[in-house]
Amino acid sequence: MSIIVTGADGYVGWPTALRIAKRTGERVLGVDNGARREWVASVGAKSATPVVSIEERVAAAEEQGLTNLSFVEGDLTDRAFVDQLFAVHEPDTVVHTAAQPSAPYSQINGEHANETQHNNMQATRNLLWGLHEAGLDDTHFVETTTTGVYGAPEFPIPEGGATMENDGDRDEVPFPAMAGSWYHLTKSHDAANLRLANTQFDLPISDVRTAIVYGSGTDETRADDRLATRLDFDYYFGVVAHRFAAQAVAGYPLTVYGKGEQRKPFVSLEDAVEGLARLALCDPDDRPAPHTVYNQVTRAISIVEIAETIADVGAEYDLDVAVEHVENPREEDETHKMEIENDRYDDLIDGQSVDFETGMDEVLRAMTDQAEIITSHEDRFLPDVLEDRED
Repeated sequence: MSIIVTGADGYVGWPTALRIAKRTGERVLGVDNGARREWVASVGAKSATPVVSIEERVAAAEEQGLTNLSFVEGDLTDRAFVDQLFAVHEPDTVVHTAAQPSAPYSQINGEHANETQHNNMQATRNLLWGLHEAGLDDTHFVETTTTGVYGAPEFPIPEGGATMENDGDRDEVPFPAMAGSWYHLTKSHDAANLRLANTQFDLPISDVRTAIVYGSGTDETRADDRLATRLDFDYYFGVVAHRFAAQAVAGYPLTVYGKGEQRKPFVSLEDAVEGLARLALCDPDDRPAPHTVYNQVTRAISIVEIAETIADVGAEYDLDVAVEHVENPREEDETHKMEIENDRYDDLIDGQSVDFETGMDEVLRAMTDQAEIITSHEDRFLPDVLEDRED
């Protein structure tokens, strides 16, 4: 048995590779081309948590006893590389976490939109076709797509298909792609391609639609500073909760656009990694249905609750954090109460293990330890309403 984790140098991919390697004696192979580091550097940003080279990471993992974890550098958009990867390693499971993950990055201009769509969709297609043409149709393919494919509908979001009725006839159909960015649309296309690969190749598929992930690490990454995963806090690659935390550490108020009562789906890094590890390690006889969709979310949280929670936790770190409501420059429903079903994912991980307050406590601890990095890069995360203020 062997397991491949793509995007193994990334925020979610690295701790996932560590956890899988920790729980199995089988070989775990991480694959990455280092693009995430390049993308973040290209927008003038930096991880709050110092991240060592992948070679140092793997060496540190080996010192922790994870001698079954190895790494290969390669670009998944290169079909020849993918073909060689599968010919040599013949994986029983592929956990695909490699993607350009930022909606704002994909929206910068047409070049970034093209780069995002080429990278994300080409990589997934190469992997699916590569498995099929290598005769590896029994390989369990687990991909992190995104809850962003759902948009923000005014009805509860199902965990998978939706039931459609017309003239008295009913059938289950894939949820329509309602993505709001060029990045999110790549995952809508991926979801459709995953379904097609299952239909045409009988490839077992787990489509894990990942919510906004918060947190600074897992048990595995905390075992050694060299095992730390990245913690981005800039506008392009830092999620809203991490950007708010950075504002707090830098001494700025947390700016909530409008009412801020709209809810977004969230999952802790710990709970995201746990679900992927369990899917990767499940016995072939106990795998989920051949095509299963999981909503990888533990709860929906409003923007104002995010800010207020960070303000409360910040007091434990002697941070005087104010929450300010400012005029909303966006056209959005400031009171949208997202409802999203997650029973299947909740059962997979046996329920949430890290709540939002605990996760943000860990993030603030990590960021206060690296306050100089945060303050020296404040132009990368401050909203215009704060940048324009006079000191």
